[in-house]
Amino acid sequence: MATQRGEEFGPWLGRQLQRTGMKQAELAERLGLTRAAVSAWITGRAEPREETKRALAEVFGTDPAAVHNRTTDVQVDLPIQWHHRPAHADGGREYGNAAAFAFDADLSVLAREATQNSLDERHDPKNPVRVRYTLHELSGEYLDSFLRSLCWDKLRPHYDRASSAKQKVSRSLRAALDDLEESRTLLLLRVDDYNAAGLTGPEYQDGRFAAVVRRQLDSHKQSGGRAGGSYGLGKATLWATSRFGLVLISSTLSEPHEGRTERRVIGRLDLPWHQLDGRAFAGPAWFGEPDTDPEHKDVSRSWWADEQTVRDLHLERPRPDPGTSFLIVGAHDASGDAETLQEMHDKLVRSLADGFWAAMIGGRSADALLEARVTTLRNGHVLIPEERVDPHSHHPALSRALQAYLDGETVPELTSGDQVARADIPLVVTPLKGRGRPRDRGREHLAVLLLTPAADTDERHSRVVCMRGNRMTITEHRPRELPLGTAPFQAVLLAGYATERNGEDVDLAEAFLRASEPPEHDRWDRTEELTSLYERGALTRLKEFRAEIDKAVRNLVGRRETARSGGPAVLRELLRLDGGTAAPRRAQGFPVVNSLKAHVEDTGAWHVTVGLKLPNSEDPWMLTPVAKFDVRSGGRPAVDWAVLTASDNCRVEQGNLVIDPRVRTAVFTGVTDPSTHPVRSGFARLVVDIQKARGSMS
Repeated sequence: MATQRGEEFGPWLGRQLQRTGMKQAELAERLGLTRAAVSAWITGRAEPREETKRALAEVFGTDPAAVHNRTTDVQVDLPIQWHHRPAHADGGREYGNAAAFAFDADLSVLAREATQNSLDERHDPKNPVRVRYTLHELSGEYLDSFLRSLCWDKLRPHYDRASSAKQKVSRSLRAALDDLEESRTLLLLRVDDYNAAGLTGPEYQDGRFAAVVRRQLDSHKQSGGRAGGSYGLGKATLWATSRFGLVLISSTLSEPHEGRTERRVIGRLDLPWHQLDGRAFAGPAWFGEPDTDPEHKDVSRSWWADEQTVRDLHLERPRPDPGTSFLIVGAHDASGDAETLQEMHDKLVRSLADGFWAAMIGGRSADALLEARVTTLRNGHVLIPEERVDPHSHHPALSRALQAYLDGETVPELTSGDQVARADIPLVVTPLKGRGRPRDRGREHLAVLLLTPAADTDERHSRVVCMRGNRMTITEHRPRELPLGTAPFQAVLLAGYATERNGEDVDLAEAFLRASEPPEHDRWDRTEELTSLYERGALTRLKEFRAEIDKAVRNLVGRRETARSGGPAVLRELLRLDGGTAAPRRAQGFPVVNSLKAHVEDTGAWHVTVGLKLPNSEDPWMLTPVAKFDVRSGGRPAVDWAVLTASDNCRVEQGNLVIDPRVRTAVFTGVTDPSTHPVRSGFARLVVDIQKARGSMS
């Protein structure tokens, strides 16, 4: 943690005068000096002698050390209170924070966005960022004590009014309030990070604190272009995960503000527009100390809390390392697939492993960037013990691949089951607009593809996991046109800074791919930033990049010879022992449609149930059902599926059917999207075509 150093004398003295309500002239009179002398101190032109500082301490009723060190404020009885922003003077209204709707209120989304922000603010590059997610269920006296510390009695009237409207946010608030009254339980979710920068900077001007607490769409990342996020939207997932739109914050700063670094505390609430006691309020509110600066009179600002206060607010940080704790009040998972504490705990662990397994791995050429843990409490007691997220346990093959790269142990082609093959993948970065030369396609960057046999426990395989920057998973790519019978594999694509290389091409590739990501940072594709910043051809370069990935995967899996068991693969292909005689391997067949039941729904959608017959295979099938209209002229236009569900012996992943090895029959159900029909359903026949999955980067 940064060494605690005192604040400059002038700003410190000016704030003490504001906090105590004392004028410069009054202070000068009580010290027996001129007003000009006090003014010179405040403006930094001079600093008082030590005996004058002791006299200042007597005037303020504080210890002389406080004036000398300037790491604390003069003790003034300022209440901790909620400040609700008044409604806009022009009559404008917001019925909720639009940024919160950019993402689903899903624990997996929260884990992805919050952890990405922590990684982006890594403080000491020699050590990993440590994140900790703590679920804490409160009831009885524990709940009552927390609500008192939160000044709930002052908030409740605002909640009642804000929840009385008919808008979506109001209905959700009403349901949350009713559940709190009925169950008398409240779930808190605290997200702590350590070895991060913390919310540094001034209260209202540019800085990390204002970007998170006071502003929307302000990313303010200072990680040298390596940041995963760039839109400033990710922080909204914290408030979206709260059923009450309420988050409390405590930060330990990596650099002092107002002479201090520990326990900078504030709360922010996002409500819709509402009226109370004849006054209209815009919605947002802040929990803190009333500001004594005339420019922000009575606005609630952050305060430097004592240890008891952070304990009462469940914001106590057990480590002194810089970073921030976010306490989500009334946490929930809106997806509906994690309702119990055990389910929520498991989902957080799984989500952290899925999104950041690569950041948790270190090797000889690069250290681990992240360490993650999850624990669950009930009324202050451990309910589910702390669990450290182990990437090798959740993604063994992928972890093996990256570990081999970081340790310099990759091979050009696979000859045994635990090896990792490496290939370089060219990505041509289009020039920025106005900076390219005529007929200049751009600068080539060599991304790194790593491929290894899948683990027996891998449910998802034969994919390429793509990443850049701080090694957060961006997207999964399904390679196209793989040879039939390809054994399951796992592959990792490292681009930009994820390659652990330096150079201009690395910088350019990182910026290019970052510009191609939407706010969710889950694919490389067309975005407004990409098309507005880069010359024509940027999308084509991305398509070429995907094609090069597919080509490299085909080359690597096409010449695989693994020696897991039963001798070399080439011999196993030629010989099959059956009663002492050798038998040639039968030609691989292909799945066919065995039955088809269909009808047209009232909405105009085709509803089909399709039965498949499959040849015996030692490998899983990945198939793409394509619905087409057999119109009277021209080709058969494809239409989209509105619903695609697995009925028997299969599962659906990203629009593809996955069928396990040795399964001979499967059934799925599909409902077409009428908005994509070229003609009304009654004017054409429906054809269902079963194709090998081609996959995409999206």
